[in-house]
Amino acid sequence: MGNYYARKLSARRLRRCYELAPPRIKRYLEAEIEFVLARVEAGARVLELGCGYGRVVQRLAVKTKNIVGIDTSAASLALAGEMGGESACDLLLMNALAPGFAERQFDLVICIQNGLAAFGVDQRQLVQEACRITQTGGLVLFSSYAEKFWPNRLAWFRIQARHGLIGEIDEEASGQGVIVCRDGFRAGTLGPAEFAGLAADLNLKARISEVDGSSIFFEIQL
Repeated sequence: MGNYYARKLSARRLRRCYELAPPRIKRYLEAEIEFVLARVEAGARVLELGCGYGRVVQRLAVKTKNIVGIDTSAASLALAGEMGGESACDLLLMNALAPGFAERQFDLVICIQNGLAAFGVDQRQLVQEACRITQTGGLVLFSSYAEKFWPNRLAWFRIQARHGLIGEIDEEASGQGVIVCRDGFRAGTLGPAEFAGLAADLNLKARISEVDGSSIFFEIQL
């Protein structure tokens, strides 16, 4: 898929996707942020992988001033800077598969809203890098969609397609947790069994929990 988010779905186009979200999707998005906020301690060093236009990091900055967001879209980061106002977020153009950070630099590293499955990258490498830069005793959070949330997710992506923000959805190819668009966009999900297998393969201990009937969160304690 290449970097679809940098090429097409970035900055104001990406923000528009969230503005068009129906009420159930907005509840899901808020539930994810609240789940993360509950794990942010004052003064903690926090990193978001794939921060987009800053929707999440700006909320987390309320609890900690030591927060960094990285993304591969310069346009999204520029918009995040414009929208950030007084929030103290460091925004960096960087690839999550090769972040330029020293080992054990952060207390909490997050990659939520299905980033692990949607980015179209090597999932094993992404998890390894997130863990490498998280200090011993720190926490890494990933999330994906709950299986039963599929109808809501598909309805949201159909709205995005109707507004020309993503390509036309290939209805025949989409299903079983996978969204496929005719312009090359493709995003699956990662289920509990798949993540448990990935964690076991990397010799990591992970806690898996469902949130709001919409998200599956994977917590790795280092």
